[in-house]
Amino acid sequence: MSSAEQQHLTHVDERGAARMVDVSAKDVTARTARASGRVLVSPRVVALLRGEGVPKGDALATARIAGIMGAKRTPDLIPLCHPLAVSGVEVDLSVADDAVEITAQVRTTDRTGVEMEALTAVTVAALTVVDMVKAVDKAAVVSDVRVEEKSGGRSGNWTRGGGTSPGAAGRPDGPAASEHASDEESGV
Repeated sequence: MSSAEQQHLTHVDERGAARMVDVSAKDVTARTARASGRVLVSPRVVALLRGEGVPKGDALATARIAGIMGAKRTPDLIPLCHPLAVSGVEVDLSVADDAVEITAQVRTTDRTGVEMEALTAVTVAALTVVDMVKAVDKAAVVSDVRVEEKSGGRSGNWTRGGGTSPGAAGRPDGPAASEHASDEESGV
């Protein structure tokens, strides 16, 4: 698929109605996606997370499990997202000086990518952090949720700031063509 062909919304038909992309003709391949995000928190929350913990309990462990569960439930939350056989989810949380930093990596062997699952894992983990710390910091902010990289599928590998490498078809894609298009969105 050329760059020009990717410049349309594939989840919208020619009449403007929402539709689920048909992926039945796509090859089953190994695919991964990594997403990240942050929850900006107060210095008091940072101190509690690094020390005695927040009143509700182990915020980071709870958020990690919530993120994994979120990745597995993505098609229940995102209406046009395909149900996939998720084969692995890793959610990591770390406490920085001003935030809880979250990364999620999701793996599958299926017909479409797992970018939405990685984004959902990060978002659900972030919302769980907010829930866990809200008694101490009602102003916590979820920030910078985004896909960092994906691999697999016909469109090949993509890394934020690095564009894509040739996919299985041997066709190079430029960063402008793929910066905001996942395999599912582009129908690739």
